[in-house]
Amino acid sequence: MTLKHGDSFAVFGADGELSGGSQGLFHRDTRHLSFLCLRLNGLRPQQLSAGLQSDNSALTADLTNPALPDNGFGAPLLRGQLHLRRTRFLWNGTWHERLAIRNFSGAACRFRLEFHFAADFADLFEVRGRRRPAHGEHHRPGLIGNGVCLSYTGLDGTDRRTALCFDPAPRLLEAQRAVHDITLPANGRTTLFLSVRCGDGTALPPRHGFGAALHQSRAARHAARARVARVDSNDPLLDAVLHRSTADLAMLVTDTPHGPYPYAGTPWYSTPFGRDALITAWQTLWLDPALAHGVLHFLAAHQAQEVNPENDAEPGKILHEMRQGEMALLGEVPFRHYYGSVDSTPLFIMLAGAYLDRTGDVATLRKLWPNIEAALGWIEQHGDSDGDGFVEYLRKTPNGLINQGWKDSHDAIFHADGTMAEGPIALVELQAYAYAAWRAGARIAQAVDRPDRAAQLDACAVALRDRFDAAFWDEELNSYVLALDGQKQPCRVHSSNAGHALFGGIASRERAGRMTEALLEPASFCGWGIRTVASDAARFNPMSYHNGSVWPHDNALIAEGFARYGHRQAAMQVFQVLLQAASHDPAHRLPELFCGFRRRQGEGPTLYPVACSPQAWAASTPIALLGVCLGLRFEAHRNTIVLDAPMLPPSVDHLMLHNLRLGDGGADLLLRRVGTAVQLEVLRRSGGVQVSLRPATD
Repeated sequence: MTLKHGDSFAVFGADGELSGGSQGLFHRDTRHLSFLCLRLNGLRPQQLSAGLQSDNSALTADLTNPALPDNGFGAPLLRGQLHLRRTRFLWNGTWHERLAIRNFSGAACRFRLEFHFAADFADLFEVRGRRRPAHGEHHRPGLIGNGVCLSYTGLDGTDRRTALCFDPAPRLLEAQRAVHDITLPANGRTTLFLSVRCGDGTALPPRHGFGAALHQSRAARHAARARVARVDSNDPLLDAVLHRSTADLAMLVTDTPHGPYPYAGTPWYSTPFGRDALITAWQTLWLDPALAHGVLHFLAAHQAQEVNPENDAEPGKILHEMRQGEMALLGEVPFRHYYGSVDSTPLFIMLAGAYLDRTGDVATLRKLWPNIEAALGWIEQHGDSDGDGFVEYLRKTPNGLINQGWKDSHDAIFHADGTMAEGPIALVELQAYAYAAWRAGARIAQAVDRPDRAAQLDACAVALRDRFDAAFWDEELNSYVLALDGQKQPCRVHSSNAGHALFGGIASRERAGRMTEALLEPASFCGWGIRTVASDAARFNPMSYHNGSVWPHDNALIAEGFARYGHRQAAMQVFQVLLQAASHDPAHRLPELFCGFRRRQGEGPTLYPVACSPQAWAASTPIALLGVCLGLRFEAHRNTIVLDAPMLPPSVDHLMLHNLRLGDGGADLLLRRVGTAVQLEVLRRSGGVQVSLRPATD
C-alpha cells in the first residue's frame, strides 16, 4: 500500500506498518523512516483490516489487542477487547497520524503502548538493490521535549533530517522508542497523534497539525476536482474504473513551480519522467488541459542546453528522468538530470500541438516557441546521427540505458532470430513520433505567424513518411518492422511498437487496415489486450517486462491509432477488454503492465509481480480510451466541442460529461443509446461554447 503527496511517498506492509525490506517513508529519493511499529505490552496488535481510502487520501488500519495475561488490574485481557484505529496521510513532506483507542472489555484496563522507529536515510536506488562503497555520517538522535530528531549528512554534504513528534508527550522517549502508559475506564477512549517531518521547517504540534493538514489536503483535492471534467454513466464498472483513474492521477500529480506534473508511478518512479508525463498529459488532455500546460512548462524549463555525454544530454533534448537523492547528486547514478529517452523530444512537440488544438492558447505557444524550435532542431541534427533521415539512439555513457525508447529493457529490441540489435537503432514508433512532431510543429508555426517555417516542417513530414514506408514495411510480416539496426537491417518482429505508426499518423491508409487486422490476431491479441511482441517472436515470454506482456498505455495509443484510420470498433474492443481486466482488481485499477498469457474463462489477467500500481499512464488509459470511443475533439478556433461518430461501450446506455471545459466556457452533455445510434443532449452551455454531433458515415 502506498501514499504519496508532492515529493514524498510511503510504502507500507499489508498491516499498514513499516517493518523492513523496501518499506519506508521516502522524501526526495531518500528513505527518511525505515521502521515504525506499534506494540501493546511488547506484543504486536492483531490486524482486523487495512486499506487506502477510495480517493487515496489516507490509509486506515483497524487493529485489536492480542490476549494479554494482565489488564493492569490483576485480570486477563482477552483478545479483541481493544479497538485501535490508525489514520495517516502525507501532506507537504510530513506524515500525519492519529491513533484512536477504545476499550470494549467492560472493565478498566491499563497497558503500555510503544512506538518503535528508525531511519536509515538510504538512497532509493540503494533500497532497490544498488550497492554503495561508502556512506555519509549518521548523527546521534536529538531528544527535544516530546520529539526526536534523526539526522544524516551525506557524502554530497547535504544534511537530511527526520523529526518525530508525539502528542501527548510519551512517558519515555529514546532514540528509537516512545512509550505511553494508557489507562482506560470501561468503554473509555483516548487519542494519540504522531507527526513525522522530512527535512527542516516548523510544524504545528501533532494534534493541531493533523486537523490543519487534513483540512488543507481536502481543500486542495476539492479545487483539483473542480478543474477537471467528470463522467457518470449507468455502468457501475465504467464509473468505478474512471473514479479510480482520476483518484490515482490526483495522487500522482505534484504541484511544481511550473504547474501540475504527474510523477510516473509509485513506489519506485515517484519522480518526474519526461515520456511518462507527456503521454499521461496527452491521454488526459480532453479531461484536464491544465496538466499538459504544467508538463510543457516543466520540461521546457529542464530542456538540455549543451552536449554532456555523462547524462546523454544534447541541445534541445527533453528530459527523461530527474532524481534528487544522494547517489544522483554524486553521480553514482546518472539520473540527476538524465536525457536518455529518444522519444521524449518529439512527444514534447506533439503534446504542444495537441494542447494548441485543444485550447487555442496561442499565447502559451508563443512563449514556448523557442523550446519547440530547439526540440525540432534536436530531431533534425542530433536525433539523426548518421544523416539517413531517420531518428536513432545510441547511449553516450556506459551507465545509461542501452535502449532508449519506451521499451527500455536491455533485451527489448531484437531480430527475428532473437539476436540483439546493435545501434544506432531507429525504432518504428520513433519515426511516427517524429512525423507527428513535424506536423505539430507546422501547426504551431502557423499559429505564431511563421508561415515559411510551417511549410518547411510540413515538407519534412512528407519526406519522412515516404522514406519510412519504403524502409519499414514488411510484406511478409504484414506489418512495419520493430526497428532498423545500425547496419540498416530490419528487426523483423511482430510488435506493438508498429501500432504506434497508426497513432502518429505516418502509416498509409491501406497499411493501416492490414495492421489493424494483424494486431488483433491471436498471436498479438491475448484477450486482455495487445502484447508487446507477438507469440511467434523468438524472444516471446508473457512474463517478461517488454517481450510479451500487455501494457495498458501501449494499447490506448494503438487504439487511438485504430480510430484515426476509421477502425472504431477495433478501438472499442481494446477498451472493453481493459475495462474487464480492471474489474478483476479490488480497486478497479489498471497496473503498469500485466502478463501476456492467453485469456482463460473465469480468470483474470496474470499479474506482473513488480508492476507499479498506481502508475500515471496506466491510470490515464481508461480516460484516453473513453475520449477515443466518444470521438471527442475540440475545435478551439470555432469554440466548438465535437463528438465525431461517438460509440458507447455495450454496457453503457447513457453517459454524462460534466464540466467539459473549452476556453472560458464549457458544457454538460448527455449521450444516450438509441437503437444503434448515439443521441446527444446538451444540458448546459456557457461562454459561447458550441457542441456538434457528427454522425457516422459509411
